[in-house]
Amino acid sequence: MSENCTHNCDSCSQNCSERDLKKAPHELSKIKKVIGIVSGKGGVGKSLTTAMLAVTAARNGFKTAIMDADITGPSIPKMFGITDKATGSEMGIFPVLSKKGIEIMSMNLLLENDTEPVIWRGPVIAGAVLQFWTDVIWNDVDYMFVDMPPGTGDVPLSIYQSIPLDGIVVVTTPQELVSMIVKKAVNMAEKMNIPVLGIVENMSYVKCPDCGKEIDIFGKSRAKQLAAEHKVKCVARVPFDPALTKCADQGLIELFEGDYLDEMFKAIE
Repeated sequence: MSENCTHNCDSCSQNCSERDLKKAPHELSKIKKVIGIVSGKGGVGKSLTTAMLAVTAARNGFKTAIMDADITGPSIPKMFGITDKATGSEMGIFPVLSKKGIEIMSMNLLLENDTEPVIWRGPVIAGAVLQFWTDVIWNDVDYMFVDMPPGTGDVPLSIYQSIPLDGIVVVTTPQELVSMIVKKAVNMAEKMNIPVLGIVENMSYVKCPDCGKEIDIFGKSRAKQLAAEHKVKCVARVPFDPALTKCADQGLIELFEGDYLDEMFKAIE
């Protein structure tokens, strides 16, 4: 930091440790806590975890929101059965409410056709995510869950730098290959000084419908080992659950039964 620093980063070109790149939300928004849901790779159940945590928070009486920052692979509206499109005015963009009152903003709420691909380069995608934060009018939100894009590249970096995340939840699966990649996401968060609040191991096991025995389809659970390595206290294991999958596919995720993430939300709370 220069000895002549005015502490006004907007008019400064220096890249110093004091520089704060965080963006303010819309002036009419009220957001208390922002939690990122991250993974090292796609296909591990990050969006499902985001939806389940939001529903769990709402069931505990909190006003909840989801920012679907996975611009090229948005799946949150489908899980909540939302077909309405986002609207706006000269003041800003309004999120769409789920059946139970969860505020949601996703790229699929802006596209005319849900299957239309978003063929954009990284900086444009990052800009769209930032607009979800700065241009959307979020009401009195206790917990906002951000469904992050997978990996450790351009867009996740922009989110870490621009949006004031209070912490992250990391989603993984039992496979050793996935665990190795997830460690990259955890290490990235640590380098960005964002606390890891918990680890969710999705597809952790399947329970035999006859005898109730837990079968480790993808091998022995690695979640506790991963948590110990990074001094993370809370671990949750989510099994293959046909009823949960059916709720997500039918747009009824708010009706899912199960306490898989109850302890995880308590840790967040």
